[in-house]
Amino acid sequence: MHYVTVKGILSSKNGMNLYRGCSHGCIYCDSRSTCYHMEHDFEDIAVKVNAIALLESALRRKRKRCMIGTGSMTDPYIPLEMETGNVRKALSLIAQYGFGVTVITKSSRVLRDIGLLQKINETAKCVVQMTLTTFDDGLCRKIEPNVSPTSERFETLKRLHDAGIPTVVWLTPILPYINDTAENISGLLELCAEAKVRGVVNFGMGLTLREGNRAYFYQQLDRLYPGLKEQYIQIYGNQYIVNSPKNGELSALFHQRCEAAGLAHDNGQIFQYLSTFEDQSEKMQLRLF
Repeated sequence: MHYVTVKGILSSKNGMNLYRGCSHGCIYCDSRSTCYHMEHDFEDIAVKVNAIALLESALRRKRKRCMIGTGSMTDPYIPLEMETGNVRKALSLIAQYGFGVTVITKSSRVLRDIGLLQKINETAKCVVQMTLTTFDDGLCRKIEPNVSPTSERFETLKRLHDAGIPTVVWLTPILPYINDTAENISGLLELCAEAKVRGVVNFGMGLTLREGNRAYFYQQLDRLYPGLKEQYIQIYGNQYIVNSPKNGELSALFHQRCEAAGLAHDNGQIFQYLSTFEDQSEKMQLRLF
């Protein structure tokens, strides 16, 4: 861990990352790609020391309330968050200024802030997005070694729903020859239905590889699945989009199972929902009149 000072905290689309780097150890992580120009070891997490002050300034100056997003590049609920509390401080400001929030995570640590998330959802809108890749906890621990196992994430989704907080699942990535099976997709969607998630995001059955994350992914394949790296190189070369040979049939299964379970599965509609700010006080006034 080290500290950095940054010039800004919100992107043009109102996304924020309070940390840079991650300790989850997911073998496929795109954030390792060199195009993001990270000038330190990925596990040496940069803590943005002035992020909270910048966030308060940005929220105070905004003319129109909106959804604030976090978790696109670094999971906000890495273990370090339990020491710094920066995400909790950010959520407190978002609640104070009446903004909405959407959080992407793979960690049950999000439950630490369930009270704040409920408070935001009562006045505006809060959505927790949870990534699920493998139905089997054993496989999960191999490819996502330092995060909450799937069973724990499933229980987290159920607790969030019981607290009235909407949830969305990212069913991605699906790694060719590792978790690209009908049993895995069906099992994950059964969990989503039981947890009553609003929708499931999927970009096809595969993953993306580019300079930086490809090298790390192949290194982990050599360690976990000897010989599989050579198979990837022979089939995919340096392709950015690496689709499973079962992409067609598994994608069809995905949409069929979502439709049958009443799970939203149109990415465009889900992203529109995630980005749309809702003022609960205005809704209440409309109901009264």
